[in-house]
Amino acid sequence: MPAQRIGAKELTLVEKLRHLNWAFVAIVVLVASAGYAMLYSAGGGGHGPWAWRHGVRFGVGLAAMLVIAVIDIRFWFRFAYPLFAAALAGLVAVEVIGSVSMGAQRWIDLGLFQLQPSEVMKIGLVLALARYFHGAHPEDVARPAFLAIPILMIAVPAILVLKQPDLGTAVMLMAGGGALLFVAGVRWWKFTLVLGIALAALPLIWQRLHDYQKQRVMTFIDPERDPLGAGYHIIQSKIALGSGGVWGKGFLQGTQSQLSFLPEKQTDFIFTMLAEETGLIGALAMLTLFMVLIGLGTVFALRARSQFARLLAMGASLTFFLYVVINIAMVTGLIPVVGVPLPMISYGGTAMITVLTGFGLLLSVDIHREVAIPRFPVDP
Repeated sequence: MPAQRIGAKELTLVEKLRHLNWAFVAIVVLVASAGYAMLYSAGGGGHGPWAWRHGVRFGVGLAAMLVIAVIDIRFWFRFAYPLFAAALAGLVAVEVIGSVSMGAQRWIDLGLFQLQPSEVMKIGLVLALARYFHGAHPEDVARPAFLAIPILMIAVPAILVLKQPDLGTAVMLMAGGGALLFVAGVRWWKFTLVLGIALAALPLIWQRLHDYQKQRVMTFIDPERDPLGAGYHIIQSKIALGSGGVWGKGFLQGTQSQLSFLPEKQTDFIFTMLAEETGLIGALAMLTLFMVLIGLGTVFALRARSQFARLLAMGASLTFFLYVVINIAMVTGLIPVVGVPLPMISYGGTAMITVLTGFGLLLSVDIHREVAIPRFPVDP
């Protein structure tokens, strides 16, 4: 049954909750529960120091997700640009008043919690790009001048994030923004041209990288060059992945993680820990859950009536997809380590809230899929 037909009365809150895709919500809860179990194991079989915080953050994020889901999609259309501007202001504020941790200036101390504006920007950018291309005629998308503004929307935040420095988030902003431009109708040859320019600029980009970032690239090329130093993380990660076998060593029985050979087991390398304890079967099961969420997000996008809703749903799904792909490629040695968490599994507050906010927008698109938002002034 359609969530809302044009010309019909507005849905009540109870009706919206009835139309909510509860199967999607159930899978989200299942994934987060697996994350709680992994953090419980990472803590040596205890709820502290990570698991209980993960549970509290997920509870808050889940409530926020449901609230966002029932808010009319036209609200997010109306406030897309202001939300993007607020996220951009947050990135600028980091440069001025941001707190420094482990050599990076990425957070704003708000007392009760540390806010990472770069994570907020992932959602703000999707909203702004969806809003911009909603009113674009097909011939507009073909004009290079029309693309100048969305390119700036992507480039400015990416540059600010690179200065923090945070290469992983900058890559996600550029990849996610570029993918949404493709979905909006930008021709593939323009991406090829940009890629060619980027490859030509690699020597300049290399000179601008920090020493630790250059070290990560060199370690990716040859982890064995410094097995007890820069290559230690990825070598231990591969050992843990392989030692899990098909069925895994069992919950709380992973030797690499429990004996602390595996570094950052609660954050970047938690998928490795999951694979060691649950084996290939557990790893594939988790990947299947991720793919189902991405597939449902794509379905929500395809059946939405408005262009804004379609692009918003695709953008949120692409952001989640990039989280998963980059983290797993990173811990398996397919790309350099760039510090991207595994969504709802890794320990981390702002990233979880970002993902659940994206899921809330996906659910809002699905609930309000019959809502029409006029694209052009000539529309009735």
